[in-house]
Amino acid sequence: MKIIVPMAGMGKRMRPHTLTIPKPLIRVAGIPIVQHLVENIAKVSDEAIEEISYIIGDFGVEVENRLKAIAGKLNAECKIYYQTEPLGTAHAIQCAKQSLNGKIVVAFADTLFKADFKLDQSHDATIWVQQVENPQAFGIVKLNEYGLITDFIEKPEQPVSDLAIIGIYYFNEGEKLRDAIQYLLDNKITGNGEYQITDALENMKNDGLSFVPGQVEEWLDCGNKNATIHTNQRMLYFLKDEFLISETVHTKNSVIVPPCYIGKNVKIENAVVGPYVSIGDNSQIKNSVITNSILQNEVKISQKIIHNSMLGQFSEINGKAEDYSLSDYTKIR
Repeated sequence: MKIIVPMAGMGKRMRPHTLTIPKPLIRVAGIPIVQHLVENIAKVSDEAIEEISYIIGDFGVEVENRLKAIAGKLNAECKIYYQTEPLGTAHAIQCAKQSLNGKIVVAFADTLFKADFKLDQSHDATIWVQQVENPQAFGIVKLNEYGLITDFIEKPEQPVSDLAIIGIYYFNEGEKLRDAIQYLLDNKITGNGEYQITDALENMKNDGLSFVPGQVEEWLDCGNKNATIHTNQRMLYFLKDEFLISETVHTKNSVIVPPCYIGKNVKIENAVVGPYVSIGDNSQIKNSVITNSILQNEVKISQKIIHNSMLGQFSEINGKAEDYSLSDYTKIR
C-alpha cells in the first residue's frame, strides 16, 4: 500500500503560522498534522504502508528531512515530488505519477479524521465522505439504492446529496487514476480554471469502475487558525487515554487540567493549564492561565490569560487576556 500526500499549497489561510513552516508540519496535539494523517490511514489499512510520497513546493532540505522521518516511523520508503505551479487537485496528484501504481491512498494534508472501518478492497475505489450541512461548498457524491457512487459533483449549486468528499481516496489500481488524470491534462479539461480530481473520478466511473463511500465518524479541518484549534481539541479528546505529558515537565504551584499535551522540558509555575492545551518542548509558562490553545516549541508566557490561541515557535507574550494568532519569534510585552 502507498500513500500519496499532495501538500504543495502555501497555506495562506493559516498565516502567519505558515510563513516559516508548511501547514502540514504544524503540530496538533503534539504531532505534525501530516503525521496524524498517515498514521490514521495506516490504522484503517490491513496492509503495511510500503511507501509515502509527498508532493511539495520548494520547502527546503530541513522540511524534506522531517517528512522522511515521518515516513520512517511507519517503516515506509519516502519519495518527494514537486508541484511548481498550482493547477488544481488532479494536477497535484499527477506530479507523483511515477508512484501512481498498485494500491494507493491519496490524502490531502489539511484533513484529519476519526474512522471505525477497514478499507474495502472489494471495489475499485473508496471515496471517504462525511455528511455536511452546506454541500454546495464541497465536492459531493451521489449514491444509488445499492450504496454505490453514481455521481461526483464539484460544489453543486443545487445539492442532490449531503455527502462531502473529505479529500481521502483509495484505489485498487493507481494506474487507472494516473491515466484518467493524464486524459484531463492532455485535453485541457478543467473546472473553474483548474484540473479537478472529481472530473477524473467521473471519467473512471463512466469507464465502468465501481466506487463506494467510506463514511468517517468525524472530519477535522486544519484550514485556518480557529479550525486548527478545534482539531487540536478533538485530537486531545481522542487521545485522552494515552500518556500525553512528558516525564520531564517541571511544575510548581500549578494545575494541569486534562486532556493536554505537554512536551519535553516544559516549565510551568503558578499557572493553570488546560483543558485542551498543547505545549511544545522547552516552553515556559508563569503566572498564567491557558485554555483551548496550541503553543509550539520554545514559547514563553508570563502574566497572561490565554484562550483559543495559537502561538508559534519562540514567541513571547506578557500582559492582558487576548485571543492570539502569533507567528514564530513574535514578542508582545
